[in-house]
Amino acid sequence: MVIGCARISLQVPEAHSLKEKRAVLQRIKARIRQRFNVSIAEVDHHEAWGTATLAVAIVTNDTARAHSVLEKVVRAIETDRPDLELFDYSIEML
Repeated sequence: MVIGCARISLQVPEAHSLKEKRAVLQRIKARIRQRFNVSIAEVDHHEAWGTATLAVAIVTNDTARAHSVLEKVVRAIETDRPDLELFDYSIEML
């Protein structure tokens, strides 16, 4: 069993309040869950309205598949939401 984890740091420049940031993140999380069948949650910067850190996890039998899916998630966030600035991400296999 392989557990793949990605940590994605984002700038949310259009959010001028925590309510706006959470609305943006809810749409992203719902789309990613539906499209890739992964778990996703906000894990840091809960009270900062301009930044967010998301964690994405997948469980599979194949390391290459886990890495591929997590890379696709990162690319999907970049391409689907060009208004967001993805400034850092990391992928780890457990």
